[in-house]
Amino acid sequence: MMMQSENNDLIKECNQTIQAIHDTMYVLNGKWKVSIIACLCYKPMRFSELLREVHGISGKVLSRELKDLEMNHLISRKVLETQPISVEYEITDYGSTLKSLTQAIADWGFKHRKKIAGKLLEYEHVDALAK
Repeated sequence: MMMQSENNDLIKECNQTIQAIHDTMYVLNGKWKVSIIACLCYKPMRFSELLREVHGISGKVLSRELKDLEMNHLISRKVLETQPISVEYEITDYGSTLKSLTQAIADWGFKHRKKIAGKLLEYEHVDALAK
């Protein structure tokens, strides 16, 4: 039987874990930030490159998300001396600590897609047999 103090310690640990998850999700909130970070983990990119790579994002939303990521010290913004002037975004050392998180999310996504696609194929096969 678990002692009351052990139970309280587990509850405290659980609460701390949940709070840390909430803090992380607050910084990475929304549909696009993790994708932007994942792209920048591979190489620095100009605004137009990010717009092309992050499928479905609008320029206005990308601009807002980049500002948020810069404010949280996850990316840096560098104005290039080109004509016309272009801006390059790069993951910071602090932001690169998220690379393992983005990889873990991607790994899970690959497995989930395979699992769900497999289930869908099974259902389609059953539906085809029923007809």
